[in-house]
Amino acid sequence: MSAPSADDVEVALVKAGRTKIRYPAALLRDDGNHLTVRAPWAAPGVRDFGFVRFEPGDVFVEHYWRDRWYAIKEVYAADGTLKGWYCDVTRPTVRDGAVLTVEDLDLDLWVSADRDSVLRLDEDEFAESGLAATDPDAAAAAVRALDELEALALGDGFDLS
Repeated sequence: MSAPSADDVEVALVKAGRTKIRYPAALLRDDGNHLTVRAPWAAPGVRDFGFVRFEPGDVFVEHYWRDRWYAIKEVYAADGTLKGWYCDVTRPTVRDGAVLTVEDLDLDLWVSADRDSVLRLDEDEFAESGLAATDPDAAAAAVRALDELEALALGDGFDLS
């Protein structure tokens, strides 16, 4: 096994104060605000959402920002075909050395590769999370972020440069 390179990071996805998943990723870019990493599908087995399947061999090119309340993940099949974009509403990403910490705020958006399908997801989980009561400013920022992502998806798309 080789030692990690300077371009290796670990993404720590946190939800409700607990680490949901940690996985290694190759750091493609960090310009001080926008971070881009590449990682294989990190969960075991297949996750079938009905509108898309994430499965072994899939590759995610993930975009995080230190000043935005979301992350955008380009999802590619093993053969390189774009499946679409999975967008997570999160607090701004924090990088501490080789660890990117991303706090998931439940709201998500799926955009199919042909952009014919734009789906708001998990609004019920967000409502049940209690964030609106415990941190109303964060809850308002999360709702604005989902609205912004949806507007981008329905408009000119995502500028990930």
